[in-house]
Amino acid sequence: MRLATRIELLIILFVCPVVVAAAEVAPDWELASATGETVRLSEQVAGQPTVLFFWATWCPYCKALMPHLQSIRLEYGDDIKILAINFREDGDPVAFIENAGYDFTILPDGDAVAATYGIHGTPGIIIVDSRQRIRFDLRKLPKPEIRSGGKPVTSHRKRAAYRAPYWAAEIRKSIDAIKDKSAR
Repeated sequence: MRLATRIELLIILFVCPVVVAAAEVAPDWELASATGETVRLSEQVAGQPTVLFFWATWCPYCKALMPHLQSIRLEYGDDIKILAINFREDGDPVAFIENAGYDFTILPDGDAVAATYGIHGTPGIIIVDSRQRIRFDLRKLPKPEIRSGGKPVTSHRKRAAYRAPYWAAEIRKSIDAIKDKSAR
């Protein structure tokens, strides 16, 4: 194999880890929504990509990502679902989402589901395809150091403002890849 081809292959493998390589099946679960309905993952994924958004009201990264997720929700319409799985919470997640005007499905008591997926910090994003396979995991994206004026950015709010658009672009790529595959 030519050296240039090997380098291209390495770049693709290490720089583009958006889609989880071996699509593992997402564990099924059910939670009560904010409206009292029972939400079961296996029923939600039928026919469309589903974004599992693990978040908390106190998380600056979650707050920065939410407008992007709402934009994705509006862009794709009924072709995707966004389940806002709240965990590690000390505030009022329902009031937070309603006051902000987001139209995600709110699942206020998601600690057990977060533990099932091994999500310990916020935000967590898992995208599941219509066959309940995990196709994207935010934890697998690279976390480059963020610098401003030659110095590392240490404020979580500022880092969140830098990272959220990047994460949203990667989420869109993953959804598009899932939709392209299912269209074939």
